[in-house]
Amino acid sequence: MSNLYLGTCSWNYDSWVGLVYTRKYPNAADYLTEYAQHFNTAEIDSWFYKIPDPIEAKRYAENTPDSFIFTCKAYEGICLTHERTWSKPDTLIVNKHFLSTDLYHRYIDAIAPLKEKIGLLMFEFEYLNKDKMESLEMFIEQFHDFYSRIEKPYPIGIEIRNKNYLTPDYFKFLQSEGIIHVFSEKLYMPSVYKVFTQYRDYLGDTLVVRLLGGDRLEIEKTTNKTWNKIVDEKPDKKDIISMSLDTKFSHGKVIINVNNHYEGSAPLTIAALKQIYKSKRDAN
Repeated sequence: MSNLYLGTCSWNYDSWVGLVYTRKYPNAADYLTEYAQHFNTAEIDSWFYKIPDPIEAKRYAENTPDSFIFTCKAYEGICLTHERTWSKPDTLIVNKHFLSTDLYHRYIDAIAPLKEKIGLLMFEFEYLNKDKMESLEMFIEQFHDFYSRIEKPYPIGIEIRNKNYLTPDYFKFLQSEGIIHVFSEKLYMPSVYKVFTQYRDYLGDTLVVRLLGGDRLEIEKTTNKTWNKIVDEKPDKKDIISMSLDTKFSHGKVIINVNNHYEGSAPLTIAALKQIYKSKRDAN
C-alpha cells in the first residue's frame, strides 16, 4: 500500500542503536539518513517548542529521500491559549499570540526549506478546560477566523485533547473547512477506533493517527527511558491497521506516528504494525 506512512514521534534516541541505528550521532538531522532506511515518515515534535532555524529544516530535507514525508507540529506559541507554566499558577496569563497569523507566517517561512516533504502541519491543542476555552463553539469560532486568514501551503490537521469536543459539530466543522482530524491514542481520550467508527463519514481521504500511550511517568519508570523493548503491549494495533485499510483512504494518505510511550519502543511497535498489516492485506 504505497499510501501508508509509518514512522515515529521524534527519532533521535540513543537506545535505538541496534534497532534502527548503527551508532550514535551528534544531532537529530544526522540520524535521519539511517532512520529513513527503516521508515517513510517522522513527526517533528521539537518544533512545537520553537520556531526552527531554516538551516535545520534544510538539513532534514537533505537527509531524507524524495518519497519521505514529515508531520510538523505547529509552534506552541500559536496553540496555547495561556502562557505555559510548569506549576499550577494562581492566575492564568493569557497568551497574546494564541492563533496569531503573524506568528504562524513566521513559522511557515522558517520551515519552507522542507516544503516538498511536509505531509501535515498539525495544531496540537492541550486539554482546554472552561478556564482556557469557554466552549467548543468558541474554539470553532476562533479557529475558523484564524484559518480564514492564513496561507495554507500544506495540509492542516488538528489534534484536540478534549473528549467532549469530539462531537458531530466538531467533525462537521473540520469537514467543511477541509481540516484533517488527528486521531490521538492517549490517556483520558476514547479509543481512536471508537471515534473512527462513529465519525468515519465526516473524514476526508487522509487518515492521521498518533499512538501516544497511557501514563508517561509510569512507562518511563518501567523503561528507565531506555526504549528498546516492548513493556506494555497494546491490544488495539489490529484496530489501527483495520482503519488504515479502509477503502476511504485508498486515494489519499494514511500516516501513523508512534511514540515510545505507547508500548515502550516505537520501532518495535511499528514492526508489529507492519506484520499485522501484511497479514490483513494478504487475507483480503
